Amino acid sequence: MKIQERTGAGAGRSAAPAQPSVGDRLPTPPRERKPALAALAVLLILVGALGATMLVLQAGDRVEVIQLKSNLGAGESITDDKIQSVMVNDDSGADFVPWNQRASLEKLQAKSSLPAGTVLVGQMFSTKSGLEQGKATVGVSLKEGQYPVGLKSGDTVALYRVGSTSSSSGNSDSSSGSAGGSSTGGNSLLVDRAVVSDVKEDSSGDVVTSTSLPITVIVDDSDAAALTQAASAGEVAVVRIPGN
Repeated sequence: MKIQERTGAGAGRSAAPAQPSVGDRLPTPPRERKPALAALAVLLILVGALGATMLVLQAGDRVEVIQLKSNLGAGESITDDKIQSVMVNDDSGADFVPWNQRASLEKLQAKSSLPAGTVLVGQMFSTKSGLEQGKATVGVSLKEGQYPVGLKSGDTVALYRVGSTSSSSGNSDSSSGSAGGSSTGGNSLLVDRAVVSDVKEDSSGDVVTSTSLPITVIVDDSDAAALTQAASAGEVAVVRIPGN
């Protein structure tokens, strides 16, 4: 009798395990806050923004200037095939020549030799002297009979040394009939080809008609010393040659 009651009582129970009530759940642990990492992240963002801003500002201060692609000798002028454009910072304080002013720079000449890769500044150049590289100008004062009539600027000439020695030698030998040979032998060619760059004119614009005629000629550097020496002694004669 007792066994049946126990069995009946157990049959009314559920086989599923008993579930804990809501109030019996374990509490969730609170999330751990890391303020140092958050501050570091904000700092990195600020640094990145500052770096980007500096790059933008630097890019805005850059200017296009002239750089040599090949060597430039003293007295030479730049040409398009010798230069290229580069960007440089405008806050260096150097007097860089802007790329858009290269046409003006072509009218000037280098004061000294400049190697390839040089970024050009204004102080490296000066006004052209009007002479080609390797040329020189020499002043000569000619006596009557030492220059052709109508000599003018732009004429192509040859210059000879005609000293008094050859003349006196010619006079002393005139009795023996050797004057011509002595005179010819005493003359020497100083410059085979030169250009008259200036002829002295009077106030009316005419060539001076006095017994001396000051002129300026353009010659090679190698001929300048000998011509200057002869000119100082008044022993230079000018002959107009083909090419005028």
